[in-house]
Amino acid sequence: MKLLISRFIAILFLVIPGLIACFGFLKIKDSLFNYFSEFGNDAITPNFEWLTFILGIFMFAVGAGFIGGWIFFRDRKRNYVAPRFKEKRPRPPKPQG
Repeated sequence: MKLLISRFIAILFLVIPGLIACFGFLKIKDSLFNYFSEFGNDAITPNFEWLTFILGIFMFAVGAGFIGGWIFFRDRKRNYVAPRFKEKRPRPPKPQG
């Protein structure tokens, strides 16, 4: 039962940032769509929703960055990454003399 609960928590750690990234993408899309759709209406002046757009970019970057970092560190632990991304081992000190 303990393994089941720990796996469920691990899934939540990936689902929640994924939902945040999706919600951020939707905020970006909605702010752009609303701005461009207002050009057809002559009764109003189109204005861009900067706060919604920046919030969407931030949410998308945080969610995608968390998932990308999780995958990168998992692959680094399992030795799936290119040699330039592997952890650097400290060099042994040079012998004196």
